[in-house]
Amino acid sequence: MLYFQCDYLEGAHEQVLRRLVETNREKLVGYGEDVYCQSAREKIRAACGAPQADVFFLVGGTQTNAVVIDSMLAPYEGVISARTGHINMHEAGAIEFTGHKVLSVDHCEGKIDARTLENTLEAFWQDESHEHMVFPGMVYISFPTEYGTLYTLRELTALAETCRRYHIPLYADGARLGYGLVSPRCDVTLEDIARLCDVFYIGGTKVGALCGEAVVFPRGDAPRYFLTRVKRHGAMLAKGRLAGVQFDALFTDGLYWRISRHAMDMALRMREGLEKLGYPLFLDSPTNQQFVVLENGQMERLREKVGFSVWEKADARHTVVRFATSWATEPEDVDALLALLAEEKR
Repeated sequence: MLYFQCDYLEGAHEQVLRRLVETNREKLVGYGEDVYCQSAREKIRAACGAPQADVFFLVGGTQTNAVVIDSMLAPYEGVISARTGHINMHEAGAIEFTGHKVLSVDHCEGKIDARTLENTLEAFWQDESHEHMVFPGMVYISFPTEYGTLYTLRELTALAETCRRYHIPLYADGARLGYGLVSPRCDVTLEDIARLCDVFYIGGTKVGALCGEAVVFPRGDAPRYFLTRVKRHGAMLAKGRLAGVQFDALFTDGLYWRISRHAMDMALRMREGLEKLGYPLFLDSPTNQQFVVLENGQMERLREKVGFSVWEKADARHTVVRFATSWATEPEDVDALLALLAEEKR
């Protein structure tokens, strides 16, 4: 079998594993106060160009989203998200479980337009009954989006400016942040993310770590007693070293960026092959997620030999499927996938 279901099929990059083994017998304090967590924080601050940033390590994306959003909202507030946003579609109501509503809005290929956001906020504040409604308290975006698309610097700037006019924070889910930032078509840098967003996280689970996400409050203004809030959510690792050692390795000698570029190279190799074979792409994704329209019979035959994600129906006879590359994808696997798809064309 070939496997392209997602970008966290494998364990961790060998350099990350090596550092975990090398430091395994060291006696370190817990709860993220060890020397490796401190070192990783400094390296992340430097990469973000935000020396004053507060950095916290959590285990997974859904957990991170729930903790961050719950800690930043008042009890009467909700979070604005694209209808396709991960918190709205694929987190099993984790945000609602904290007592906050996800306020979904229209999107364009997974992205929220600044004008849509402004119209949403204006409509709320102009409604004479708004005190009987859920207040929009923050904005959630994904970078890259769930469709693999990217906000341009202009789009991200416009969103940030709108949020600041309405005095609400902008939060970026960076589960695949590395894969987005290294895309040849990305004009946004990590420093731009830190400058424009009020909080974001750098994904490790999908980008070379066994598990772990690094939450960054770039201006050093994390919610009061954020660490206590993490613990109240049951999200605190006693052995905080697990995340610290991994992120310290990922942000040493550019490893995070090198392995992200490898995933991007594999995605471009796949995309070029799909286009040569004449397979229609569902949309123009410039990152490691490629969405392809397959005839239903093709899809059923292919799934006997290839693991992929079924995304949505294109029509009665066709289905959109997703192939995801990662830091660990081998060129031979991409070529084998293309060979199987070529057979379907004969």
